[in-house]
Amino acid sequence: MGGFIYLDHGSSTPTDPRVVDAMIPYFNKFYSNPSSVYKFAKESNEAKENAREKVAKLLSANPEEIVFTGGGTEADNFAIKGVAFANSKRGNHIITSKIEHHAVLNTCKWLESQGFKVTYVGVDKYGVVDLNELKDAITDRTILITIMHANNEVGTIEPIQEIAEIAKQKDIYLHTDAIQTVGKMSVDVNELGVNLLSLSGHKFYGPKGVGALFIKKGVKIDSLLHGGYHERNKRAGTENIPGIVGLGRTCEIAMEEAEEEENRIKTLRDRLEKGITEKIDDIIINGHPERRLKGTLNLCVKYIEGESMLLQLDYNGIAASSGSACTSDSLEPSHVLTAMGIPPEVAHGSLRFTLGRENTSGDIDRVLEVLPSIVKRLREMSPLRKD
Repeated sequence: MGGFIYLDHGSSTPTDPRVVDAMIPYFNKFYSNPSSVYKFAKESNEAKENAREKVAKLLSANPEEIVFTGGGTEADNFAIKGVAFANSKRGNHIITSKIEHHAVLNTCKWLESQGFKVTYVGVDKYGVVDLNELKDAITDRTILITIMHANNEVGTIEPIQEIAEIAKQKDIYLHTDAIQTVGKMSVDVNELGVNLLSLSGHKFYGPKGVGALFIKKGVKIDSLLHGGYHERNKRAGTENIPGIVGLGRTCEIAMEEAEEEENRIKTLRDRLEKGITEKIDDIIINGHPERRLKGTLNLCVKYIEGESMLLQLDYNGIAASSGSACTSDSLEPSHVLTAMGIPPEVAHGSLRFTLGRENTSGDIDRVLEVLPSIVKRLREMSPLRKD
C-alpha cells in the first residue's frame, strides 16, 4: 500500500525538529518559574521575552502587544469575551460570520446567553463575507466585529482590510482569527488594520497547547483568566515556557522559509485538484478560485458520503478530513458549506486535503491512483448514485 501520507495539515502539523530542540532545555535545565526573583529564573524570563519579540516580528507588531495563551481557542475566547465585557457599557452588539470556526461561533452563542446581541453575516458561493450585509448589520451598539482571516475548511481568504476600514469608520474593534494563516502567508497586523488577532502554534509546525493574541495598544479588554499578574496582568497563570520558546522558534523559521514553501505546496495542490477533476466526474471545488490558502483543497464528491471516502483513504494509508478536526465527530453537514449554498446531501460528500512541508509529488500520485477507484466503488453501492 505504500507509506503513510498525511494530508491534514489544516488540522495540525508535526512539530519541526528544530523547534523541539529549542524547547528541550526549558523542560529540564532552565525549569524555573519566570516570575521568581532569583537569578536562576532570569533565563526562563529572558527566553519568554525573546520568543515574544519573534512572534511580534512575524506579525509586524510590538512585543508588548503580544499575549501568550494556551492555544487558538483561548485566544479567540479572550479576544471576544474580553472586548465584550470591557465595552458592555458602550454597547452589546457583536458581528461575526456564519462560517467561523466553532471557537468563535460558540463563544458568540455563549455571549448571547449573557445578554449580548450577535449578528451572523452570510457569505457568497465562494465563502467570502458579504460586505454589504456586514455594513447593514452595524448599529450604534456594535462594539466588535470578528471575522476569520481565512476559512479553515475551504481556505477562502476574507477581505479583512476592507472590513477594517468599515470598522474604523464606525469606531468598532476588529478581531480576526488568523489561526490558519499565520506562518503560511504574510500576516501584517498594520496592513490588515485589525485590533486583535489570534494564532496557534501547532498549525504551522509548532507545539500544541500554545498560542498568542495580538492586542493593539489602547484596546479596552478584560482578562479572561484571573489570578497572578502574569503577561502584564492580561493572562494569569505560570507561563508555558517550553511551549512559548517553541512558538518563538516556529515564528522565526516561518519568517525564513514560509513563502518559498507555500509556493511549492501550491504547485502540488493545483496538480492534485487538476488530477481529481480530470479523473472523477461530478466534483465541486469549494472555496475561492484565487483568494484561497495555497495548501487547501476542499471538494464535494456527489452521491457518496465523505466519511466513507475518509475510511477508504485511511485504509490506503492516506490521512485527510471532511472539514474541521474540531467537528469530526458530528453527523451534521459542514456549516461552512451549507452557508455557501451547497445542499446538505452534497455537503456530506466533502473532502479536505491540506498539504504541508513533507508532502511530495509521490503523495499526489498516490491519491490520484487510489481515490478514483474508491469513488467508483462507493458510488456503485450508494443509494444516492445517479441512474
